[in-house]
Amino acid sequence: MSMSRREFLQLMGIAAASGMALNTKSLLAQASPDNLYDIPKFGNVHFLHFTDCHAQLKPIYFREPTVNLGVGEAFGRPPHLVGEALLKYVGVKPHTPEAHAFSALDFEQAALTYGKVGGFSHLSTLVKRMKANRPDALLLDGGDTWQGSATALWTNGQDMVDACLELGVDVMTAHWEMTLGDKRVQEIIEKDFNGHVDFVAQNVKTLDFEDPVFNPYVMKEMNGVSVAIIGQAFPYTPIAHPRHFVPDWSFGIQEQNMQKMVDEARGKGAKVVVVLSHNGMDVDIKMASRVRGIDAIMGGHTHDGIPVPIMVDNPGGKTIVTNAGSNSKFLGVLDFKVVNGHVEDFKYKLLPVFSHFLQADAEMETLITKIRAPYESKLNEKLGVTADTLYRRGNFNGTYDQVIVDALMEVKGAEMAFSPGFRWGTSLLPNTDVLMENLMDQTATTYSHSTLTEMKGSQIKAIMEDVADNLFNPDPYYQQGGDMVRVGGMTYAIEPNAKMGSRIQDMRLNGKHIDANKAYKVAGWAPVAEGASGEPVWDVVATWIRDKKIIPTIKPNVPRIIGMDGNPGFMS
Repeated sequence: MSMSRREFLQLMGIAAASGMALNTKSLLAQASPDNLYDIPKFGNVHFLHFTDCHAQLKPIYFREPTVNLGVGEAFGRPPHLVGEALLKYVGVKPHTPEAHAFSALDFEQAALTYGKVGGFSHLSTLVKRMKANRPDALLLDGGDTWQGSATALWTNGQDMVDACLELGVDVMTAHWEMTLGDKRVQEIIEKDFNGHVDFVAQNVKTLDFEDPVFNPYVMKEMNGVSVAIIGQAFPYTPIAHPRHFVPDWSFGIQEQNMQKMVDEARGKGAKVVVVLSHNGMDVDIKMASRVRGIDAIMGGHTHDGIPVPIMVDNPGGKTIVTNAGSNSKFLGVLDFKVVNGHVEDFKYKLLPVFSHFLQADAEMETLITKIRAPYESKLNEKLGVTADTLYRRGNFNGTYDQVIVDALMEVKGAEMAFSPGFRWGTSLLPNTDVLMENLMDQTATTYSHSTLTEMKGSQIKAIMEDVADNLFNPDPYYQQGGDMVRVGGMTYAIEPNAKMGSRIQDMRLNGKHIDANKAYKVAGWAPVAEGASGEPVWDVVATWIRDKKIIPTIKPNVPRIIGMDGNPGFMS
Protein backbone atom coordinates (compact mmCIF):
# COMPACT_ATOMS: atom_id res chain seq x y z
CA MET A 1 0.00 0.00 0.00
CA SER A 2 1.21 3.52 -0.81
CA MET A 3 0.19 6.92 0.49
CA SER A 4 0.14 10.22 -1.33
CA ARG A 5 1.86 13.24 0.21
CA ARG A 6 -1.55 14.81 0.93
CA GLU A 7 -2.79 11.66 2.67
CA PHE A 8 0.39 11.51 4.74
CA LEU A 9 -0.01 15.14 5.87
CA GLN A 10 -3.68 14.55 6.66
CA LEU A 11 -2.79 11.53 8.75
CA MET A 12 -0.24 13.52 10.71
CA GLY A 13 -2.74 16.31 11.33
CA ILE A 14 -5.44 13.95 12.53
CA ALA A 15 -3.00 12.06 14.70
CA ALA A 16 -1.72 15.22 16.36
CA ALA A 17 -5.24 16.52 16.97
CA SER A 18 -6.38 13.30 18.60
CA GLY A 19 -3.24 12.60 20.61
CA MET A 20 -2.33 9.49 18.63
CA ALA A 21 1.26 8.35 18.44
CA LEU A 22 2.88 9.78 15.33
CA ASN A 23 4.14 6.42 14.13
CA THR A 24 2.96 5.89 10.58
CA LYS A 25 4.35 2.36 10.38
CA SER A 26 2.34 1.23 13.41
CA LEU A 27 -0.79 3.01 12.15
CA LEU A 28 -0.52 1.16 8.85
CA ALA A 29 0.48 -2.18 10.34
CA GLN A 30 -2.96 -3.66 9.68
CA ALA A 31 -3.37 -1.98 6.31
CA SER A 32 -3.09 -5.19 4.29
CA PRO A 33 -5.75 -7.36 2.66
CA ASP A 34 -4.98 -10.43 4.84
CA ASN A 35 -6.56 -12.76 2.26
CA LEU A 36 -9.64 -10.56 2.26
CA TYR A 37 -10.36 -11.42 -1.36
CA ASP A 38 -9.50 -15.13 -1.29
CA ILE A 39 -13.04 -16.48 -1.63
CA PRO A 40 -12.97 -20.13 -2.79
CA LYS A 41 -15.58 -21.17 -5.29
CA PHE A 42 -18.56 -22.89 -3.70
CA GLY A 43 -21.43 -24.65 -5.39
CA ASN A 44 -22.55 -24.28 -8.99
CA VAL A 45 -24.71 -21.12 -9.17
CA HIS A 46 -23.06 -17.75 -8.59
CA PHE A 47 -24.19 -14.13 -8.33
CA LEU A 48 -22.10 -10.96 -7.94
CA HIS A 49 -23.99 -7.88 -6.76
CA PHE A 50 -23.35 -4.18 -6.38
CA THR A 51 -25.91 -1.44 -5.83
CA ASP A 52 -26.39 2.29 -5.22
CA CYS A 53 -22.99 3.27 -6.60
CA HIS A 54 -24.44 6.72 -7.39
CA ALA A 55 -22.16 7.25 -10.35
CA GLN A 56 -18.94 7.18 -8.32
CA LEU A 57 -16.36 6.13 -10.89
CA LYS A 58 -13.34 7.15 -8.82
CA PRO A 59 -12.33 5.95 -5.33
CA ILE A 60 -13.79 8.04 -2.51
CA TYR A 61 -14.01 8.30 1.27
CA PHE A 62 -17.36 7.32 2.76
CA ARG A 63 -18.37 7.51 6.41
CA GLU A 64 -20.97 4.96 7.47
CA PRO A 65 -23.77 6.20 9.77
CA THR A 66 -23.49 6.65 13.52
CA VAL A 67 -27.30 6.79 13.81
CA ASN A 68 -29.61 4.29 12.08
CA LEU A 69 -32.55 3.72 14.40
CA GLY A 70 -34.85 0.72 14.13
CA VAL A 71 -38.44 0.81 15.39
CA GLY A 72 -41.03 -1.90 15.82
CA GLU A 73 -39.82 -5.31 14.67
CA ALA A 74 -36.68 -3.67 13.22
CA PHE A 75 -35.37 -2.75 16.68
CA GLY A 76 -32.00 -4.34 17.36
CA ARG A 77 -31.62 -6.15 14.05
CA PRO A 78 -29.66 -5.30 10.90
CA PRO A 79 -29.57 -2.87 9.29
CA HIS A 80 -30.36 -0.89 12.46
CA LEU A 81 -27.10 -1.60 14.22
CA VAL A 82 -24.13 0.74 14.07
CA GLY A 83 -20.58 0.91 15.39
CA GLU A 84 -19.59 -1.68 17.97
CA ALA A 85 -23.09 -3.17 18.09
CA LEU A 86 -22.91 -4.00 14.39
CA LEU A 87 -19.38 -5.38 14.58
CA LYS A 88 -20.33 -7.62 17.51
CA TYR A 89 -23.43 -8.90 15.70
CA VAL A 90 -21.54 -9.81 12.52
CA GLY A 91 -18.37 -11.03 14.24
CA VAL A 92 -15.93 -8.43 12.90
CA LYS A 93 -12.97 -7.39 15.02
CA PRO A 94 -12.42 -3.65 15.68
CA HIS A 95 -9.43 -1.85 14.18
CA THR A 96 -9.45 -3.97 11.04
CA PRO A 97 -10.13 -3.12 7.40
CA GLU A 98 -13.54 -4.79 7.68
CA ALA A 99 -14.42 -2.73 10.77
CA HIS A 100 -13.66 0.42 8.81
CA ALA A 101 -15.70 -0.77 5.84
CA PHE A 102 -18.84 -1.53 7.86
CA SER A 103 -18.77 1.15 10.59
CA ALA A 104 -17.85 4.75 11.36
CA LEU A 105 -15.56 3.79 14.25
CA ASP A 106 -12.28 5.79 14.24
CA PHE A 107 -13.28 7.05 10.81
CA GLU A 108 -10.58 9.64 10.11
CA GLN A 109 -7.64 7.51 11.24
CA ALA A 110 -8.99 4.39 9.58
CA ALA A 111 -9.76 6.21 6.33
CA LEU A 112 -6.17 7.29 6.00
CA THR A 113 -4.83 3.95 7.20
CA TYR A 114 -6.82 1.85 4.74
CA GLY A 115 -7.25 4.37 1.95
CA LYS A 116 -10.15 5.27 -0.27
CA VAL A 117 -12.92 2.83 -1.14
CA GLY A 118 -14.73 1.98 -4.33
CA GLY A 119 -13.95 3.20 -7.80
CA PHE A 120 -15.00 1.29 -10.90
CA SER A 121 -11.41 0.41 -11.86
CA HIS A 122 -10.91 -1.35 -8.55
CA LEU A 123 -14.41 -2.84 -8.57
CA SER A 124 -13.67 -4.19 -12.05
CA THR A 125 -10.50 -5.87 -10.77
CA LEU A 126 -12.49 -7.53 -7.98
CA VAL A 127 -15.25 -8.67 -10.35
CA LYS A 128 -12.65 -10.26 -12.63
CA ARG A 129 -10.98 -11.89 -9.65
CA MET A 130 -14.26 -13.43 -8.50
CA LYS A 131 -15.08 -14.56 -12.04
CA ALA A 132 -11.71 -16.24 -12.44
CA ASN A 133 -13.07 -19.29 -10.63
CA ARG A 134 -16.75 -18.46 -11.26
CA PRO A 135 -16.72 -17.84 -15.03
CA ASP A 136 -20.50 -18.21 -15.32
CA ALA A 137 -21.31 -15.81 -12.44
CA LEU A 138 -23.96 -13.19 -13.20
CA LEU A 139 -23.20 -9.58 -12.28
CA LEU A 140 -26.29 -7.82 -10.90
CA ASP A 141 -26.67 -4.03 -10.69
CA GLY A 142 -29.27 -3.00 -8.10
CA GLY A 143 -29.81 0.52 -9.49
CA ASP A 144 -29.05 4.10 -8.46
CA THR A 145 -26.20 3.87 -10.92
CA TRP A 146 -26.80 6.65 -13.44
CA GLN A 147 -27.12 9.48 -10.87
CA GLY A 148 -25.02 11.04 -8.13
CA SER A 149 -22.05 12.74 -9.79
CA ALA A 150 -21.31 15.70 -12.01
CA THR A 151 -20.32 13.59 -15.00
CA ALA A 152 -23.47 11.47 -14.73
CA LEU A 153 -25.56 14.65 -14.75
CA TRP A 154 -23.64 16.32 -17.56
CA THR A 155 -23.65 13.20 -19.79
CA ASN A 156 -27.27 12.30 -19.06
CA GLY A 157 -26.10 9.04 -17.51
CA GLN A 158 -24.00 7.94 -20.47
CA ASP A 159 -20.79 7.79 -18.45
CA MET A 160 -22.26 5.14 -16.18
CA VAL A 161 -23.92 3.24 -18.99
CA ASP A 162 -20.54 2.90 -20.72
CA ALA A 163 -18.80 1.98 -17.46
CA CYS A 164 -21.38 -0.71 -16.65
CA LEU A 165 -21.03 -2.22 -20.10
CA GLU A 166 -17.27 -2.34 -19.58
CA LEU A 167 -17.78 -3.83 -16.11
CA GLY A 168 -19.89 -6.63 -17.60
CA VAL A 169 -23.24 -6.05 -15.90
CA ASP A 170 -25.72 -8.78 -16.84
CA VAL A 171 -28.96 -7.71 -15.14
CA MET A 172 -30.16 -4.38 -13.72
CA THR A 173 -33.12 -2.77 -11.97
CA ALA A 174 -33.65 0.91 -11.16
CA HIS A 175 -34.58 3.89 -9.01
CA TRP A 176 -32.81 7.24 -9.58
CA GLU A 177 -32.37 6.23 -13.22
CA MET A 178 -36.00 7.29 -13.66
CA THR A 179 -35.12 10.92 -12.90
CA LEU A 180 -33.45 11.07 -16.31
CA GLY A 181 -36.96 10.71 -17.71
CA ASP A 182 -38.87 7.80 -19.21
CA LYS A 183 -37.69 8.45 -22.76
CA ARG A 184 -34.01 8.49 -21.77
CA VAL A 185 -34.40 5.26 -19.78
CA GLN A 186 -36.04 3.52 -22.72
CA GLU A 187 -33.42 4.88 -25.12
CA ILE A 188 -30.59 3.34 -23.07
CA ILE A 189 -32.39 0.00 -22.76
CA GLU A 190 -33.21 -0.19 -26.47
CA LYS A 191 -29.84 1.01 -27.78
CA ASP A 192 -26.97 0.63 -25.30
CA PHE A 193 -28.25 -2.36 -23.36
CA ASN A 194 -29.74 -4.30 -26.26
CA GLY A 195 -28.10 -7.72 -26.33
CA HIS A 196 -25.90 -6.90 -23.34
CA VAL A 197 -27.88 -6.06 -20.18
CA ASP A 198 -31.33 -7.26 -19.11
CA PHE A 199 -33.29 -4.41 -17.45
CA VAL A 200 -35.96 -5.97 -15.22
CA ALA A 201 -38.76 -4.58 -13.03
CA GLN A 202 -41.93 -6.54 -12.25
CA ASN A 203 -43.56 -3.60 -10.45
CA VAL A 204 -43.60 -0.95 -13.21
CA LYS A 205 -46.73 -0.85 -15.37
CA THR A 206 -48.53 1.54 -17.68
CA LEU A 207 -51.17 3.70 -16.02
CA ASP A 208 -53.77 3.10 -18.71
CA PHE A 209 -53.88 -0.69 -19.21
CA GLU A 210 -51.42 -1.87 -16.50
CA ASP A 211 -49.18 -3.48 -19.09
CA PRO A 212 -45.60 -4.28 -18.02
CA VAL A 213 -43.21 -1.51 -19.02
CA PHE A 214 -40.13 -3.72 -18.66
CA ASN A 215 -39.51 -7.43 -18.60
CA PRO A 216 -40.42 -8.55 -15.08
CA TYR A 217 -37.67 -11.16 -14.95
CA VAL A 218 -35.04 -12.92 -17.02
CA MET A 219 -34.20 -16.63 -17.15
CA LYS A 220 -30.60 -17.79 -17.41
CA GLU A 221 -28.86 -21.15 -17.33
CA MET A 222 -25.72 -21.68 -15.27
CA ASN A 223 -23.86 -24.98 -15.14
CA GLY A 224 -26.99 -26.79 -16.20
CA VAL A 225 -29.18 -25.06 -13.60
CA SER A 226 -32.03 -22.78 -14.69
CA VAL A 227 -32.13 -19.53 -12.68
CA ALA A 228 -34.50 -16.55 -12.68
CA ILE A 229 -33.72 -12.96 -11.71
CA ILE A 230 -36.82 -10.89 -10.97
CA GLY A 231 -36.52 -7.10 -10.88
CA GLN A 232 -38.05 -4.86 -8.22
CA ALA A 233 -37.66 -1.15 -8.96
CA PHE A 234 -38.05 1.46 -6.21
CA PRO A 235 -41.79 1.32 -5.37
CA TYR A 236 -42.27 5.00 -4.55
CA THR A 237 -40.52 6.62 -7.52
CA PRO A 238 -43.40 8.93 -8.59
CA ILE A 239 -43.84 10.15 -4.98
CA ALA A 240 -40.20 10.66 -4.04
CA HIS A 241 -39.38 12.48 -7.29
CA PRO A 242 -41.19 14.79 -9.73
CA ARG A 243 -44.03 12.86 -11.32
CA HIS A 244 -43.40 14.32 -14.77
CA PHE A 245 -40.29 12.19 -15.22
CA VAL A 246 -42.49 9.07 -15.50
CA PRO A 247 -45.96 10.47 -16.23
CA ASP A 248 -47.46 7.30 -17.69
CA TRP A 249 -46.04 4.64 -15.39
CA SER A 250 -47.21 3.23 -12.06
CA PHE A 251 -44.93 1.64 -9.47
CA GLY A 252 -45.66 0.24 -5.99
CA ILE A 253 -44.51 -2.85 -4.12
CA GLN A 254 -46.83 -5.14 -6.12
CA GLU A 255 -46.48 -8.06 -3.70
CA GLN A 256 -49.18 -10.17 -5.35
CA ASN A 257 -47.61 -9.74 -8.77
CA MET A 258 -44.24 -10.65 -7.27
CA GLN A 259 -45.72 -13.95 -6.08
CA LYS A 260 -47.20 -14.46 -9.55
CA MET A 261 -43.81 -13.86 -11.20
CA VAL A 262 -42.06 -16.24 -8.80
CA ASP A 263 -44.61 -18.95 -9.52
CA GLU A 264 -44.36 -18.31 -13.25
CA ALA A 265 -40.57 -18.56 -13.23
CA ARG A 266 -40.72 -21.74 -11.17
CA GLY A 267 -43.25 -23.11 -13.63
CA LYS A 268 -40.81 -22.47 -16.46
CA GLY A 269 -38.19 -24.55 -14.71
CA ALA A 270 -36.26 -22.10 -12.52
CA LYS A 271 -34.45 -23.98 -9.76
CA VAL A 272 -33.04 -20.79 -8.22
CA VAL A 273 -35.05 -17.56 -7.97
CA VAL A 274 -33.31 -14.33 -7.00
CA VAL A 275 -35.02 -10.95 -6.64
CA LEU A 276 -32.85 -7.98 -7.60
CA SER A 277 -34.50 -5.36 -5.41
CA HIS A 278 -34.45 -1.64 -4.80
CA ASN A 279 -37.03 -1.76 -2.00
CA GLY A 280 -34.75 -1.02 0.95
CA MET A 281 -33.72 -3.67 3.45
CA ASP A 282 -36.66 -3.44 5.88
CA VAL A 283 -39.13 -3.71 2.99
CA ASP A 284 -37.20 -6.67 1.57
CA ILE A 285 -37.34 -8.45 4.92
CA LYS A 286 -41.12 -8.03 5.08
CA MET A 287 -41.56 -9.11 1.46
CA ALA A 288 -39.39 -12.16 2.11
CA SER A 289 -41.71 -13.17 4.95
CA ARG A 290 -44.81 -13.02 2.74
CA VAL A 291 -43.79 -14.24 -0.74
CA ARG A 292 -43.01 -17.94 -1.23
CA GLY A 293 -40.38 -19.43 -3.48
CA ILE A 294 -37.67 -16.74 -3.46
CA ASP A 295 -34.24 -18.12 -2.66
CA ALA A 296 -32.60 -14.72 -2.16
CA ILE A 297 -33.39 -11.02 -2.29
CA MET A 298 -30.29 -9.04 -3.20
CA GLY A 299 -31.28 -5.56 -2.17
CA GLY A 300 -30.38 -1.89 -2.30
CA HIS A 301 -31.82 1.61 -1.81
CA THR A 302 -31.09 2.04 1.91
CA HIS A 303 -27.29 1.81 1.45
CA ASP A 304 -26.87 -0.78 4.18
CA GLY A 305 -23.53 -2.55 4.02
CA ILE A 306 -24.48 -5.66 5.99
CA PRO A 307 -21.83 -8.40 5.81
CA VAL A 308 -24.09 -11.28 6.89
CA PRO A 309 -27.31 -12.41 5.21
CA ILE A 310 -30.62 -12.23 7.08
CA MET A 311 -32.57 -15.49 6.99
CA VAL A 312 -36.33 -14.89 6.80
CA ASP A 313 -38.99 -17.56 7.37
CA ASN A 314 -42.04 -17.66 5.12
CA PRO A 315 -44.81 -20.18 4.27
CA GLY A 316 -42.63 -21.74 1.58
CA GLY A 317 -39.41 -22.07 3.56
CA LYS A 318 -36.61 -19.53 4.02
CA THR A 319 -35.34 -16.58 2.00
CA ILE A 320 -31.92 -14.96 2.16
CA VAL A 321 -31.96 -11.14 2.34
CA THR A 322 -28.81 -9.11 1.64
CA ASN A 323 -27.94 -5.45 1.05
CA ALA A 324 -24.71 -4.36 -0.58
CA GLY A 325 -24.09 -0.80 0.64
CA SER A 326 -23.34 2.07 -1.72
CA ASN A 327 -20.80 4.11 -3.69
CA SER A 328 -19.22 1.06 -5.41
CA LYS A 329 -17.76 0.34 -1.98
CA PHE A 330 -18.87 -3.32 -1.82
CA LEU A 331 -19.32 -6.39 -3.99
CA GLY A 332 -21.66 -9.12 -2.76
CA VAL A 333 -20.78 -12.71 -3.66
CA LEU A 334 -23.57 -15.28 -3.35
CA ASP A 335 -22.85 -18.93 -4.17
CA PHE A 336 -25.54 -21.64 -4.24
CA LYS A 337 -25.02 -25.38 -4.20
CA VAL A 338 -27.86 -26.84 -6.24
CA VAL A 339 -28.29 -30.63 -6.21
CA ASN A 340 -31.03 -32.50 -8.08
CA GLY A 341 -32.91 -29.27 -8.73
CA HIS A 342 -32.91 -28.04 -5.13
CA VAL A 343 -30.80 -25.49 -3.26
CA GLU A 344 -28.86 -27.57 -0.77
CA ASP A 345 -26.60 -24.87 0.69
CA PHE A 346 -25.21 -21.39 0.09
CA LYS A 347 -22.40 -19.06 1.07
CA TYR A 348 -22.43 -15.26 1.06
CA LYS A 349 -19.67 -12.70 1.43
CA LEU A 350 -19.84 -8.91 1.20
CA LEU A 351 -16.41 -7.74 0.05
CA PRO A 352 -15.24 -4.17 0.69
CA VAL A 353 -13.58 -2.56 -2.32
CA PHE A 354 -10.37 -1.02 -0.95
CA SER A 355 -8.56 0.90 -3.66
CA HIS A 356 -5.20 0.40 -1.91
CA PHE A 357 -5.66 -3.37 -1.86
CA LEU A 358 -6.94 -3.85 -5.43
CA GLN A 359 -4.94 -2.74 -8.43
CA ALA A 360 -6.87 -0.59 -10.89
CA ASP A 361 -8.10 -2.43 -13.96
CA ALA A 362 -6.30 -0.89 -16.95
CA GLU A 363 -9.19 -1.04 -19.44
CA MET A 364 -11.67 0.50 -17.01
CA GLU A 365 -9.19 3.18 -15.95
CA THR A 366 -8.65 4.15 -19.59
CA LEU A 367 -12.40 4.47 -20.09
CA ILE A 368 -12.85 6.57 -16.94
CA THR A 369 -10.03 8.90 -17.99
CA LYS A 370 -11.70 9.32 -21.38
CA ILE A 371 -15.11 9.99 -19.79
CA ARG A 372 -13.77 12.62 -17.41
CA ALA A 373 -11.37 14.38 -19.80
CA PRO A 374 -13.82 17.02 -21.13
CA TYR A 375 -14.84 17.99 -17.59
CA GLU A 376 -11.59 17.89 -15.61
CA SER A 377 -11.20 21.67 -15.29
CA LYS A 378 -14.77 22.07 -13.98
CA LEU A 379 -14.48 19.08 -11.67
CA ASN A 380 -11.21 20.29 -10.16
CA GLU A 381 -12.22 23.89 -9.45
CA LYS A 382 -11.18 24.56 -5.85
CA LEU A 383 -13.94 26.17 -3.80
CA GLY A 384 -12.39 26.09 -0.34
CA VAL A 385 -10.83 23.87 2.32
CA THR A 386 -12.37 21.73 5.05
CA ALA A 387 -11.47 22.21 8.70
CA ASP A 388 -13.24 19.02 9.74
CA THR A 389 -14.76 15.88 8.24
CA LEU A 390 -17.69 16.47 5.92
CA TYR A 391 -20.18 13.60 5.68
CA ARG A 392 -23.87 13.01 5.03
CA ARG A 393 -25.08 9.62 6.29
CA GLY A 394 -27.12 9.42 9.49
CA ASN A 395 -30.82 9.52 10.35
CA PHE A 396 -30.94 13.21 11.28
CA ASN A 397 -28.11 15.28 9.85
CA GLY A 398 -24.51 15.35 8.70
CA THR A 399 -21.88 18.05 8.45
CA TYR A 400 -22.17 18.26 4.66
CA ASP A 401 -25.92 18.86 4.83
CA GLN A 402 -25.28 21.44 7.53
CA VAL A 403 -23.05 23.27 5.06
CA ILE A 404 -25.88 23.16 2.53
CA VAL A 405 -28.57 24.53 4.87
CA ASP A 406 -26.23 27.18 6.28
CA ALA A 407 -25.43 28.30 2.74
CA LEU A 408 -29.08 28.37 1.74
CA MET A 409 -30.05 30.49 4.74
CA GLU A 410 -27.21 32.97 4.35
CA VAL A 411 -27.24 33.37 0.57
CA LYS A 412 -31.03 33.45 0.22
CA GLY A 413 -31.77 35.40 3.38
CA ALA A 414 -33.98 32.69 4.89
CA GLU A 415 -34.91 32.12 8.52
CA MET A 416 -34.61 28.37 8.15
CA ALA A 417 -33.68 25.84 5.47
CA PHE A 418 -34.44 22.25 4.54
CA SER A 419 -32.20 19.77 2.74
CA PRO A 420 -33.56 16.37 1.63
CA GLY A 421 -32.51 13.32 3.63
CA PHE A 422 -30.66 11.75 0.72
CA ARG A 423 -28.29 8.93 1.66
CA TRP A 424 -25.99 9.33 -1.33
CA GLY A 425 -23.02 11.67 -1.15
CA THR A 426 -19.35 11.09 -0.43
CA SER A 427 -17.22 12.22 2.54
CA LEU A 428 -14.22 14.52 2.85
CA LEU A 429 -11.46 14.38 5.46
CA PRO A 430 -10.15 17.39 7.41
CA ASN A 431 -7.73 19.78 5.69
CA THR A 432 -8.95 18.72 2.25
CA ASP A 433 -9.62 20.92 -0.76
CA VAL A 434 -13.34 21.12 -1.52
CA LEU A 435 -13.61 20.77 -5.29
CA MET A 436 -16.66 21.40 -7.43
CA GLU A 437 -16.75 17.64 -8.00
CA ASN A 438 -17.14 17.06 -4.25
CA LEU A 439 -20.02 19.52 -4.05
CA MET A 440 -21.72 17.92 -7.05
CA ASP A 441 -21.45 14.54 -5.28
CA GLN A 442 -23.92 15.96 -2.73
CA THR A 443 -26.26 17.82 -5.07
CA ALA A 444 -26.25 16.40 -8.62
CA THR A 445 -29.84 15.67 -9.58
CA THR A 446 -31.95 16.67 -12.58
CA TYR A 447 -34.13 18.84 -10.33
CA SER A 448 -31.71 20.53 -7.91
CA HIS A 449 -33.43 23.90 -8.02
CA SER A 450 -33.04 26.06 -4.92
CA THR A 451 -36.17 27.62 -3.53
CA LEU A 452 -37.26 30.38 -1.16
CA THR A 453 -40.86 30.28 0.02
CA GLU A 454 -43.07 31.49 2.84
CA MET A 455 -44.49 28.67 4.90
CA LYS A 456 -46.76 28.73 7.91
CA GLY A 457 -45.64 26.95 11.04
CA SER A 458 -48.45 24.44 10.55
CA GLN A 459 -47.12 23.57 7.07
CA ILE A 460 -43.60 23.10 8.41
CA LYS A 461 -44.94 20.75 11.09
CA ALA A 462 -46.92 18.76 8.52
CA ILE A 463 -43.88 18.33 6.27
CA MET A 464 -41.70 17.22 9.17
CA GLU A 465 -44.32 14.72 10.35
CA ASP A 466 -44.69 13.28 6.85
CA VAL A 467 -40.95 12.72 6.45
CA ALA A 468 -40.70 11.25 9.96
CA ASP A 469 -43.43 8.74 9.11
CA ASN A 470 -41.59 7.74 5.94
CA LEU A 471 -38.61 6.89 8.14
CA PHE A 472 -40.18 5.56 11.36
CA ASN A 473 -43.50 3.99 10.42
CA PRO A 474 -43.38 0.56 12.12
CA ASP A 475 -44.75 -1.06 8.94
CA PRO A 476 -41.88 -1.20 6.43
CA TYR A 477 -44.32 -1.07 3.50
CA TYR A 478 -45.04 2.54 4.47
CA GLN A 479 -41.36 3.52 4.58
CA GLN A 480 -39.74 5.16 1.59
CA GLY A 481 -36.13 4.93 2.74
CA GLY A 482 -33.86 7.93 2.99
CA ASP A 483 -33.29 9.85 6.20
CA MET A 484 -34.96 12.72 8.04
CA VAL A 485 -35.04 16.07 6.28
CA ARG A 486 -32.07 18.18 7.40
CA VAL A 487 -33.06 21.40 9.10
CA GLY A 488 -31.19 24.67 9.45
CA GLY A 489 -32.21 27.47 11.79
CA MET A 490 -35.02 25.65 13.58
CA THR A 491 -34.53 23.25 16.47
CA TYR A 492 -36.97 20.48 17.32
CA ALA A 493 -37.48 17.23 19.18
CA ILE A 494 -38.57 13.91 17.70
CA GLU A 495 -40.15 10.83 19.24
CA PRO A 496 -39.73 8.06 16.63
CA ASN A 497 -42.03 5.61 18.46
CA ALA A 498 -44.92 8.08 18.65
CA LYS A 499 -47.87 7.91 16.26
CA MET A 500 -48.08 9.79 12.97
CA GLY A 501 -48.71 13.46 13.70
CA SER A 502 -47.16 13.33 17.17
CA ARG A 503 -43.50 12.62 16.48
CA ILE A 504 -42.31 16.19 15.90
CA GLN A 505 -42.30 18.32 19.03
CA ASP A 506 -40.90 21.53 20.56
CA MET A 507 -40.19 23.32 17.26
CA ARG A 508 -38.32 26.57 17.94
CA LEU A 509 -36.69 29.40 16.02
CA ASN A 510 -34.19 31.48 17.98
CA GLY A 511 -35.51 29.90 21.16
CA LYS A 512 -39.14 30.84 20.48
CA HIS A 513 -41.82 28.26 19.71
CA ILE A 514 -42.88 28.05 16.09
CA ASP A 515 -46.26 29.73 15.62
CA ALA A 516 -48.62 27.52 13.60
CA ASN A 517 -50.25 30.57 11.97
CA LYS A 518 -47.12 32.63 11.33
CA ALA A 519 -45.34 32.63 7.95
CA TYR A 520 -41.60 31.97 7.88
CA LYS A 521 -39.05 32.38 5.07
CA VAL A 522 -37.82 28.87 4.25
CA ALA A 523 -35.08 27.94 1.78
CA GLY A 524 -34.73 24.49 0.27
CA TRP A 525 -33.83 22.54 -2.82
CA ALA A 526 -34.92 19.59 -5.00
CA PRO A 527 -38.65 20.40 -5.09
CA VAL A 528 -40.85 17.64 -6.53
CA ALA A 529 -43.57 19.99 -7.82
CA GLU A 530 -43.79 20.23 -11.59
CA GLY A 531 -42.67 23.56 -13.04
CA ALA A 532 -40.39 24.42 -10.11
CA SER A 533 -37.41 26.59 -10.95
CA GLY A 534 -34.56 28.36 -9.22
CA GLU A 535 -30.81 28.75 -9.12
CA PRO A 536 -29.08 25.36 -8.96
CA VAL A 537 -28.27 24.56 -5.36
CA TRP A 538 -24.63 23.80 -6.22
CA ASP A 539 -24.23 27.41 -7.36
CA VAL A 540 -25.72 28.68 -4.09
CA VAL A 541 -23.43 26.52 -1.96
CA ALA A 542 -20.37 27.17 -4.14
CA THR A 543 -20.86 30.90 -3.64
CA TRP A 544 -20.98 30.41 0.12
CA ILE A 545 -17.87 28.19 0.24
CA ARG A 546 -15.85 30.53 -1.99
CA ASP A 547 -16.72 33.37 0.36
CA LYS A 548 -15.76 31.39 3.49
CA LYS A 549 -12.59 29.91 1.92
CA ILE A 550 -12.22 27.60 4.93
CA ILE A 551 -15.30 25.68 6.02
CA PRO A 552 -15.11 25.90 9.81
CA THR A 553 -15.74 23.06 12.21
CA ILE A 554 -19.46 22.48 11.96
CA LYS A 555 -21.80 20.95 14.51
CA PRO A 556 -24.80 19.39 12.80
CA ASN A 557 -28.18 20.64 13.95
CA VAL A 558 -29.74 17.41 15.22
CA PRO A 559 -33.04 17.08 17.10
CA ARG A 560 -33.51 16.11 20.71
CA ILE A 561 -34.45 12.44 20.42
CA ILE A 562 -37.10 11.07 22.77
CA GLY A 563 -37.59 7.46 23.83
CA MET A 564 -34.61 5.89 22.07
CA ASP A 565 -32.29 5.27 25.04
CA GLY A 566 -30.46 1.98 24.63
CA ASN A 567 -31.26 1.68 20.93
CA PRO A 568 -28.30 -0.07 19.20
CA GLY A 569 -28.89 2.18 16.21
CA PHE A 570 -26.92 4.83 18.13
CA MET A 571 -23.12 4.73 18.12
CA SER A 572 -21.80 5.73 21.52
